[in-house]
Amino acid sequence: MKLSRKILALCALIAAACWVPAASAAEEAAKTAHLPPFNDKTCTKCHDEGETKPIWSIYRAKHGVRVDARAPNCQTCHGGSKKHLYGDPDVKGKQAPDVVFGSRKKSDFPPSEASAQNASCLTCHQKDANRSHWEGSAHQSRDLACISCHEIHTYNDKVRDKRTQAEVCFTCHKEQRAQINKPSHHPLAEGKMACSDCHNPHGTAGTKLMKRDSINETCYTCHMEKRGPFVHNHEPVNDDCSICHNPHGTTAESMLKMRAPFLCQTCHTPHGAVQPSLAGQAAAAPGAMTYGSGAAITQGRSCMNCHTLVHGSNNPSLTDPKNAQFYFR
Repeated sequence: MKLSRKILALCALIAAACWVPAASAAEEAAKTAHLPPFNDKTCTKCHDEGETKPIWSIYRAKHGVRVDARAPNCQTCHGGSKKHLYGDPDVKGKQAPDVVFGSRKKSDFPPSEASAQNASCLTCHQKDANRSHWEGSAHQSRDLACISCHEIHTYNDKVRDKRTQAEVCFTCHKEQRAQINKPSHHPLAEGKMACSDCHNPHGTAGTKLMKRDSINETCYTCHMEKRGPFVHNHEPVNDDCSICHNPHGTTAESMLKMRAPFLCQTCHTPHGAVQPSLAGQAAAAPGAMTYGSGAAITQGRSCMNCHTLVHGSNNPSLTDPKNAQFYFR
């Protein structure tokens, strides 16, 4: 009996909490119901070419194509905003639009919450498959607004141009800016690639906002010859390309994290069969290594001089089956 009374009391509290906002919303709607509607012509009487940011240039972009029934108008993004135009009898001073984009430095009104700003965009763009994972993504969970990257009122949105997209991304991702200017890098600085070729900033099911389900699958969209399958697979290659490579750029060739043999020796300890011999080194040329017998062999310093197919090999090595696992040609 006591338990049922507690449940009834809890239900009453929930009902009261739900009823108050509903009444408040109805009152707010009633305040502006009698006011006449308005359109873009009304907005552009004040928001003209004298604005600090371009406003009218939106009519040169897709959002402002009036012959397209899907194109939004000012109220689609900023809300009905009747109080902004006609004022509020209960509040002194000019009222802000329902949804304010931008920052305090660029606006007379404090900006709306990022979630409110994004809700205006997602009323149309949520249907796009590229944005289906926006909720819970790295950028959404950090309260990033769409306009943090996109410019709506301009004809040329920098983040949608392959030549300028990286500039927008690098405003936050400073470490990647430094890496992309290292000697070995993907051609982002040259304008031949964009960050969005590998990443989907609106969220993905994979890691690191990769467009594919994994880092490897994303790399294979261009580097298909590394996919395999091979008779002899190199396990780190199958696991994660970024074990050996830094795709944003390094000082080592082929975007390796460090030069061979140091990179290889992070997993493979120096060969026990190859031992430096003081006597052999004295007789051999600089950089020579010797086998246990003491015979000096002059060779380069890279493991890939011999192990040329480190991503995987199909070499049957019929004369010596042991060599098949060493990724020779």
